[in-house]
Amino acid sequence: MLSLSTPYLVAIVAILSTYIAWSMFFRKKWDPRGQHCYVTGGSAGLGLALAILLTKKGADVSIVARNKERLQAALNELEKARQTPSQVLKMYSFSLNEESSSAAALEAACNGNGGKCPDALFLCAGSARPGFFIEEDEASLRQGMDNAYWVQAWSALAASKRMARGHSPGKIVFVSSFLGFMSMVGYASYAPAKHAVRGLAETLRSELLLYSVSVHIFFPGTIYSPGYIEENKTKPKITLKIEESDDGLKPENAAKALLKGVRNGHFHISADLLGNLFRSSTRGSSPHNNVLMDGIYSLIGWIGFPIWRRGVDASIRGHRLKHEEYLTQKGFFDS
Repeated sequence: MLSLSTPYLVAIVAILSTYIAWSMFFRKKWDPRGQHCYVTGGSAGLGLALAILLTKKGADVSIVARNKERLQAALNELEKARQTPSQVLKMYSFSLNEESSSAAALEAACNGNGGKCPDALFLCAGSARPGFFIEEDEASLRQGMDNAYWVQAWSALAASKRMARGHSPGKIVFVSSFLGFMSMVGYASYAPAKHAVRGLAETLRSELLLYSVSVHIFFPGTIYSPGYIEENKTKPKITLKIEESDDGLKPENAAKALLKGVRNGHFHISADLLGNLFRSSTRGSSPHNNVLMDGIYSLIGWIGFPIWRRGVDASIRGHRLKHEEYLTQKGFFDS
């Protein structure tokens, strides 16, 4: 028997269905063709893969990193992907750990494109040095924030000022990590920075509406890049064990997922099923990507994540003896 609330329920379902259909099939997608795209960390890994993809899509691409030799090699790869003679493909060697050098890098890229402010900034620069918290010191903890938070925040600050002053609508795309949703043993110097990147993106998504600037943030899992090889050199064995079931992504696949999310107008962007489970389960008040699917992902996470966490905690407790042996060999208890 139909209740009085049935018409309201039907109306809600109709509205949701219309919104989902519009989001999936009718919303205009962002097209990078002819746009000036600024990619930090563009000499390797995700940044390089994304710069190549944007070039193939017809964008003008400026890549920024510190190492000039790797930058030149990266620029050569962009030239191979060039679609038209008129595309502007350039490299800029700057450190992005300070406000002044980040602003100078952006200024150089603008000057190299006829004074045009980037239409989209992809902030892919960053690095991790995993380890146990009790082995960190002031220098290493500050370095963790420099290399995973400030390296993006300073560029975002310079871009926000330039876009606001020039009334230039655009996009700022941050790169966080699964570890911006959660964290675990080994990431005390890295995960806080990735949570901070998320906090900055959440704030700017709201604030930069004042200037018609859209903000996006990518939360990839493991990316098999040169940076991943480096971080594994210091990564605790227990962390490696917990991550051994992680399939990981090639930089090219991560870049495709990132660009797809930006083109679709998503704020929180994930690359795979596990990322979507974490994203939906920790979304808070952030916009949905898809109301129906996000609800399904949330339900799966609500059931599955407590089980996963218990397994992780059990592995860590089982590692106590080996960890004490490790600390003894390191002389930790003698200091």
